[in-house]
Parts: sequence; C-alpha cells; structure tokens
Amino acid sequence: MMKFNNRNVYISPKAKIGKNVKIGDNSVIYDNVIIGDNSIISNDCIIGEPLNDYYFKDDYQNPETIIGEGALIRSHTIIYSGSSFGTNFSTGHRATVREQSRFGNNCRLGTVTDIQGYVEFGNNCWLHSNVHIGQQSKIGNFVFIYPYVVLTNDPTPPSDICVGATIGDFSQIAVGTVLLPATKIGMHCLVGAQSLVGGKYEDYSLIVGNPARRIKDVRDLKSKETDESHYPWPDKFSRGMPWEKEGFDVWKLKNGYEND
Repeated sequence: MMKFNNRNVYISPKAKIGKNVKIGDNSVIYDNVIIGDNSIISNDCIIGEPLNDYYFKDDYQNPETIIGEGALIRSHTIIYSGSSFGTNFSTGHRATVREQSRFGNNCRLGTVTDIQGYVEFGNNCWLHSNVHIGQQSKIGNFVFIYPYVVLTNDPTPPSDICVGATIGDFSQIAVGTVLLPATKIGMHCLVGAQSLVGGKYEDYSLIVGNPARRIKDVRDLKSKETDESHYPWPDKFSRGMPWEKEGFDVWKLKNGYEND
C-alpha cells in the first residue's frame, strides 16, 4: 500500500488494501473494506461508512464493502458499507453512495452525485454532476445520465412504498429530467431535457415533454447538420467505450448483442 502524504489517515486493521493503492490525507477506511489493486482514494474520503445501527448496537458488524481494481475516488466522497463496485470505478468530488448499491465495471459518478442505496447499475454507466438516484432504481449497461436528473421512488409521498425507475441498456437521460416511480425506459431510448417521465416506454423511443410522451422512434431523429440519425448512438460514438478500436458492430457480436 502507498499513501500520499500520510497525514491523519485511518485504516482499520480489518480492511484489506491491495497493491499500489494510494490513500490521501484525512481519509478513513472502516472495517471490512476491500480495495483492489492500483486504486486511488483521494483526500478526505470515507470508505465503508457504518450504517445507522453502528451508533446504537454494541454488537454491530460493518458489512463488507468491495471496491474493484483501478478505482479513482476523488476528494470528500463518502461510500457507505455494504456496497460493491466493479473495476475502474470513479467518482467526482463529494459524491455519496449509500448502502447496498451494486455497480458493474467502468462506472463513473460525477461531482455531488447522490446514490441513495439499494440500487443496481450495469457496466459502463456514466452519471454526470448533481444526479440523484432513489432507492430500488435499476440501471442497465452503457446508460448515460446527465446533470440534475432525479430518479424518484415514492408514488404517494410520504409512504412506505418504494418502487424505483428502470432504465434499459444504451439509453440516455438528458439534463434536468425527472423519472417518476416505477417508470420503465427501454433500450436505446433518448429522454429529452427537462422531461417529467412516468409510465413504460418501448425500445428506441424518443421521450420528451412535461408530462412526457413518446414522440417517435429515436432512429428517425435527424441531425440538422448531416440529415442523418445519430441513433443508435454506439454506431456513432466510441470515445472511452470498449469498442473504440474495433467498432460497435464487431464488439456487440462478441458480447451477446447480436439482436441489438
């Protein structure tokens, strides 16, 4: 294990720290945290934040928290215990991830992102700054969620009902959108900026408005510059994607998206 300046760092003896891990000043690593090789935990982070019972039960045991190899956790991020993250996970500053969150590989959280726990993310999801994800949300693979998006989960607030939104693979949720409880977005959808979305939408939907509705097949959305459709976007965009070198058509055949 490596440290930056080794000032005021606490690492529980019950934590497991991989090779070549760098931990910044004033950071705390609690019990039963596992951090994979070649990860960076920046200054003022808390990894494995104890759950509420920690403060009231003498026999409290911190749930296991797993951070995969190659993580980059930027300053002032708080990750609660009981969550797991695949390889190459990264955050902006001041992100918060509550307990029982499950992330696949290559996921990114922007600055001041708030993950309320009990959520599921696939691989290669990119969340920009100031995104709020309510409990019981289920996010597929290659989903991009842009700033100030909120996923809600209580259909009759305040209540004990919690039904999160579901977003299918390759869908894009644009700036300032709100997804209402139990909303289901299919694969390859585009939700326009500042939409208020409820209900269920089929694959390849262009969803716009307040209240939102399906406008048309997203593949029929033409660029004013080229008069061609940008969708499905994996055919046109590859920066940072696993198909960057070989192209999406080749990659999807290798990875089970033959009928996509």
